[in-house]
Amino acid sequence: MAAEVSEPPMEPAVPAAEAVQSEAVQSDQYDPWKNANLPWEGKPRRVDIACWAGITLSGIFYLCLLPFRASLVGTHPLVLVVLNGSTEGIVSAAASARVGHGSLAIVLLASIPGLMKFDLLYWWAGRLWGERIIEMFSGRGKRSKKFVARVHRLGRWATWPAVVLSPFLPIPNALVYAVAGWTGMSWVTFLVLDIIGSLAWAGMLAGLGYALGQSAVSVAQEISKYGLWVSIAIVVLVVASQMRKIRRTR
Repeated sequence: MAAEVSEPPMEPAVPAAEAVQSEAVQSDQYDPWKNANLPWEGKPRRVDIACWAGITLSGIFYLCLLPFRASLVGTHPLVLVVLNGSTEGIVSAAASARVGHGSLAIVLLASIPGLMKFDLLYWWAGRLWGERIIEMFSGRGKRSKKFVARVHRLGRWATWPAVVLSPFLPIPNALVYAVAGWTGMSWVTFLVLDIIGSLAWAGMLAGLGYALGQSAVSVAQEISKYGLWVSIAIVVLVVASQMRKIRRTR
C-alpha cells in the first residue's frame, strides 16, 4: 500500500478587501499631503501654493512691522496708516490733521490700502478651500463646527452685512472674508463691501483723533520717545499670548 504524502497546511487566505485596505493604509502613511495639516486635499495645485504663500507672507509682514509701530505713531503716523491701517495710526494721523499737518481726506484715503491690503487673500482662501479653511481659521473645535453650521443656516444673505461690519465685529476679519469667498460672493462685490466697511471704521477712528487734537498728538509723541521699550512690551505680549494658545490646544 503506497504511503500517503502529507501536504503542508494551507495558510488562511487574506480577504481581498482587507488586503486592499491594508495597502491603502500603508500608502497613506507615505503620503505627506494627506498627513499634513493643510486646507487642501491631496497634492496642492499652483493656486493652492500661491494663496497659502500669500497668507504666510502677510503674517510675516505684520510681525516685521510690529517693532516699528510705536516709533511711527508719533513721528510718521500717515506712513503707519498706509502700511498697517492700525487704530493708533489713524487716530494719531487725524489728530495731526487737526493741528495743521495733513487733512482728514488724506487720512481716509491712506487707510484703504492699510486696512484692505490682504483681505482679498482670505476671500480667495474661502473660494479655494471652503469649509476646510473656515474650520482652520476658527480653531477646529466644537466652536468651529457650530460656526460652520450657523453659516449654513443663515445662508448667503448674511455675508453682505458681515463684510461691511467686520471691522466692528468681535471675530477675526479673516474668518468673515473666507466665509464670503466660500459662500460664492464675487470678488468685485467683496471689494466694494470691504471698502465701505473700511471707510466706516477709519471714519470713526479719524473722527475720534480729530476731536482729541493736540492731546492725542502729545500722547503719540510720548509713545514714540519710548518706542523701543513699547515695542519690546508688545512683542512680549504677543509671544505670551501665542504660548497660552499652544498650551490650551494640548
